[in-house]
Order: sequence, then structure tokens, then C-alpha cells
Amino acid sequence: MFQVLLVDDEPLARNNLWTLVDLRKHGFEICGEAHNGVMALSMIEQSSPHIAIIDVNMPEMNGVELNRTIKERYPAIKTIMLSSFDDYDYVRDCLKNGSIDYLLKHRLDGATLISMLNKAVMELGKEDRMLEDRNAQKAMAERMNPVLIRGYIADLVRGTPESTQVLEAFARKNGSYPQAVSFAAASLQIVSFLLLTQSYSDVQTNRLVQQAVEIMQQSLGDIEERTAAYLENGRLVVIFAFKERSEHAAASEADRMMSKLRHTLELFLNLKCVYAVGHICRSLSQLGASYGSAERALDSSSVAEPSGQATGWGGGIYGQRVTLTIEEQKQLFLSIEMLDKEGVHRLIASVFESIREQPVHSHSVQMIIGELLHIGDKALKKWMSQVDSVLAGLPERGELGKLGSVREMEQWLQAFYSSLLSLLKERHALGPYSRHVSQAIVFILEKYSGSATLELAAGAIGLNPSYLSRIFKEETQSTFSEYLNRVRIDTARKLLESGQYSIKQISSQAGFSSYNYFFRVFKEMTGVTPQAYLNGLGSGGVVAKL
Repeated sequence: MFQVLLVDDEPLARNNLWTLVDLRKHGFEICGEAHNGVMALSMIEQSSPHIAIIDVNMPEMNGVELNRTIKERYPAIKTIMLSSFDDYDYVRDCLKNGSIDYLLKHRLDGATLISMLNKAVMELGKEDRMLEDRNAQKAMAERMNPVLIRGYIADLVRGTPESTQVLEAFARKNGSYPQAVSFAAASLQIVSFLLLTQSYSDVQTNRLVQQAVEIMQQSLGDIEERTAAYLENGRLVVIFAFKERSEHAAASEADRMMSKLRHTLELFLNLKCVYAVGHICRSLSQLGASYGSAERALDSSSVAEPSGQATGWGGGIYGQRVTLTIEEQKQLFLSIEMLDKEGVHRLIASVFESIREQPVHSHSVQMIIGELLHIGDKALKKWMSQVDSVLAGLPERGELGKLGSVREMEQWLQAFYSSLLSLLKERHALGPYSRHVSQAIVFILEKYSGSATLELAAGAIGLNPSYLSRIFKEETQSTFSEYLNRVRIDTARKLLESGQYSIKQISSQAGFSSYNYFFRVFKEMTGVTPQAYLNGLGSGGVVAKL
């Protein structure tokens, strides 16, 4: 029964509506009578009717104002306007504010009244259907909301309490993974995620993650049957649901899809990835265990095959090394400062020897590589201007995303430091020098620790030794030998300051053929003996001539 409110200040007019037709017979019932707009609003607040029949001309609040207020406060109520006058302005205003129709009292009869009431009911039904459609669409959107599904899956594989029950209830309610008889979870790792995002803002990192998940999901297809979700630190989980398939067929299908995902991420985002597929299980509640087996396989494998699949279950045990030692950090920075390419290469090789058996995506490997890069960045900031650094031509950091093994990482870092040292040498040789003199200075910086003579430098540059000697003296105000010894003594001072070597060791590393010659040249250039210089480091009393 539809509830109808009568609003008219004339009792005869209200009574007339009662006598026009048997409203109850047609499914309508008068739920109240009001003699002005204020009273009508009070009654609506207590019991909202479906339809209001309103007289236009009333005291305190006329029908036009009441209709406008109902439209604003109670848009679900349908209104029919009555008047004794055919006033166009009233008609326009009432219709504009949602009235079903505007009727003249003297023309109103039972058939017309029932027709208008039925029209109002049709409008009510139409809005109900629209509301139902909106609710259905909302429910569908919620059911298909990838954020919800991925959040539940991430909680499950992380072992969040009650996450299994939550996912199972969600799947039952929304029909997720329909007709599935078995499941599997796979673990996928973006190999150089920590290195790639080291200098990223949170927004940039989130964008990369979102791109990876979206590309994976597009490749997987229906999120209700195969779902990709992000965990942390470049680690993702993929859930597979299988229908009427053997475990062998399901495992093969999961591996095929993961290989496809790995290839897709490399193709579209230049991201090298490794993966492992967990064991086949029979219910959603067992997916956590399946993911655990995948993660163990991924993280225990010391080597990833070219396909990107983890090679074994191994149970490999890594050493406790997770960072560079203080001595290694000091030695690397000292070798850079001395422009000692061989020393840098030896140290990097030694570091990688200790982590070579670990998976390249492991946290410790990524942290150590990050530290090696950080030291290189510090050297750039210290010895090169910002413009020089931008134009340095060093290997692009984005290339790290394409590397899939510890050996490739080592090779990339060796190339990075070779380029860095070459740039620093060129920077050191810059000045008001000709091309040939700059080349001779670079030769000294590269060869000072070994055999570095005027004749060898001239041969390397392609000049006559006498001509090189003359232009070198004219431009640097030093002979070739004086400049070479200055570089060697400067290196010796840095080695003494490091406190890592004996004076005799330093003599050899700086390139001097005998300790006596080193002793004499050092005292000539600094004013003190090597031992006195070393003793003065603690007291701060050494003032060098260099």
C-alpha cells in the first residue's frame, strides 16, 4: 500500500479527494493531512510518505516552497501539485523541482487522480530499479576490486592471523576462483629492485610496483582465476587456480605462465626477474604453505638458470656477511683517491668472492652492491662538479635492472669504476695544457706505481721524447721526472695517512725503486722524513711543502 500525504489549507478540498475515488482499492492510503507547508514537513519527518499531493496556495509556506524543500530534503518523495489557478510561473517552478504533474482542482476527477498516482508509482519503481542497479554495480565492483583481492592474498602468504578465513569467506561470497579443484602459489623477485629504487622517491617506487603488477595481471588474464599481488622489496606472489587437472599438468601450466611473466617484465620494463613455483595444493587454506615452498626454493638457489627459474631447493646456507667492512670502505676510497685502478679492481673482486654463492636478489648482495655504488657516488661529488657528474658518461643505473647474476653485477661494477677512475684522471689532467701534455699527465697518473718514464710516455702518445720533454716543462713548469715524483709522494702521503701500511710497503706501492731514493725525495718535497711525517699525524704538527 502506497502512503499518500494531503497538503491543503481548505478542508473541503481535502475531503473532496477522499470522495473522488476509493484509493485503497487502487493500492493507495491517505497517511496524513496537513493544512500548510510547515505542518507537512513536520509530518514527513515523523513518517515519510511515498507521494504528497500539495496545494499551491497556502499560508505560512506555500506549495511551491514546500515542493522545493521536499525536493532538497526528501528527493525520494513524489509530488503532485494542485491549484485553483492556471498560473504558468507556478507550473514551471513546480515541474522544474520534480513534480509529477500540475493539476487544476476544478478539472480533477477520480480517473485523473488515479492516473497521476500511478504515474508517481512508476517513477518510484524506476528509481528503485536504478538504485538496485547501482547497488548491484557497486557489489560487482567490490567483488572485482583488485585491491581487496590482492590485499587478502598478501596477508595470507605473510601469515597474517585469520587471513585464511578472510580469503575463503571473500571467495565464497564473490565466486572467486570458480570450479577450482587445486591451487598453487609462485614467488617472483625483481632482481635489482633495491638498487634500482635506491634513489627513487616513494612515488616513483610505487609507480614501478604498480606498473609491474598491472603488466603481470594483463598477462595472467582473469584476476578471479590467476592473481598477481605485491609483497615488499620487489617480491611478488602469483596465485593459480586449476579446474579438473592433474598435479603434473597444473605444475607445468604454472611454470609456463611464470616464464611468460618473467619475459613480459623484461620486455616492457627492462626488469630482470627470477621465480619459483610452490607445490600444488587442494584448498585456499593451503596456499600459504605453497607460497612458503616457492619462496624457499627461490631464496635457497645460489644460481638462477637462464630461464629465470630457481634451480633447486638446496637449503643453501649463506655467510653472515651483509655489508662492507670498515677497512674495505676505507681501502676503496683510498684507491679511488690514489687513482689506483688495479687496487679498486682487486678490492671489488675480493668482495664479490665472498658473496658469489648467494642469489643475486638476496638482501645482503643488494646491500653490498649498493654500498659500492654509494662510495663511487661520494667520489664523484668530492672530485667532480655537478655538471661534470651529469656529463660523466658512466654506465646507466637503469642497466642494473637487466642483470640477472652476481657475476654480471661484478662486471658492471668493474666497468663503472674503470669509467669513474678514467674520468677522475682526465679531470686531474685538465688545465691550461695542450692535448699532448694532458695525455702525458694521464699516463703518469696511470703508471706512476710501476715503470713510468719520459720515453714510455712519448711512445704511448706518439711523440719524440725530446719534444715532449720541452713542451711538458714549458706548460707545467716541471720536468717529467719532477711531476712524476710529486704524484708518487702525494700518493705516499695518502698511504701514510691511512695507517694501513709500513713505510717500506708505501715506498714500493708509490712506485719508488728503492727505499733510500724514496726517503730522499720525500724529505726534499715535504721537509720531513717519512717517519717524522707519520709521527706528526697524531699531533697534527706536520706541515707539508706540497
